[in-house]
Amino acid sequence: MTDRATIDRDLRGYAGTWPDLTWPNGGKLAVSVVINFEEGAELQVGDGDARSEPMGEVISVVPAGKRDQGQEQIFAYGTRAGLWRMLHALDETKLPATIFFCGRAVERSPDLARLVVARGHEPAVHGWRWRPHADYDTREAEAADLDRATEVIAAATGVRPVGFFCRGGESPWTRALLAERGFLYGSNGFDDDLPYWDEPVPGRPLLIVPYALDSNDMKFFHPNGFVRAQEMVDYVTDALDVLEQEAARDLPRLLNLGFHLRIVGRPARFAAFRDIMRLLASRRDRLWIATRAEIARAFAASVPPEAR
Repeated sequence: MTDRATIDRDLRGYAGTWPDLTWPNGGKLAVSVVINFEEGAELQVGDGDARSEPMGEVISVVPAGKRDQGQEQIFAYGTRAGLWRMLHALDETKLPATIFFCGRAVERSPDLARLVVARGHEPAVHGWRWRPHADYDTREAEAADLDRATEVIAAATGVRPVGFFCRGGESPWTRALLAERGFLYGSNGFDDDLPYWDEPVPGRPLLIVPYALDSNDMKFFHPNGFVRAQEMVDYVTDALDVLEQEAARDLPRLLNLGFHLRIVGRPARFAAFRDIMRLLASRRDRLWIATRAEIARAFAASVPPEAR
């Protein structure tokens, strides 16, 4: 008997037959470093929201509807202190990153966004607010926020973003909105080790460059995640080792590493970011460490939509 509520889900992907893909450096393993710039875009009663974001160093005990100055300060630490440590580590290792910018955060700190991109990092849209796009009730409301975030980021940085990722999950319309606006890629995919094509609008394919939440410093904020900095370093080392072994079998792969200013920007956790950047730099000769836009363009050139 068929469950009428079942939706069409692709559970096969490449089905064990991956495309014949070599990254631009001649290798088989690409690595994407992502830094999330969200500070000032989170829900806060002090900014007029009905409730404040509960997730931080501890679960907030401030009642809903009351201003939570502690949470405001926990977020502000990211741009006031964490940003500078992380930029120094990227400068030291000469590694490129993609920055997931929330539009509201850029609107509040345009000079910081401009500085980050001027150092060679890619701007991407991370929504207008730090919220799931799945909670938009209408296509029109989501489109308005997507356009507003894109324009604010472009105006602040001088670079028009071509990539997108939202907190949590997409709405039923997100990918269509991206395709209609000519975005190069979306990143709300947690289901593969390689980019893949979708066609949310007939005749307008959209490349999905998948992201990852396991090799992500948000695990420091989850009880089943990392506690000490070395635990994340060890986890990423294991991921690199496995994927390099697969690459040696001529299998193309992508590793995604996600970080947040207010999380690994803190001194004890910064050791994870610093040492992971140094680990990547030490393997630079056999990894292709690139921005997500570079990864998307390289994949599209080698595996065009018609090759699906």
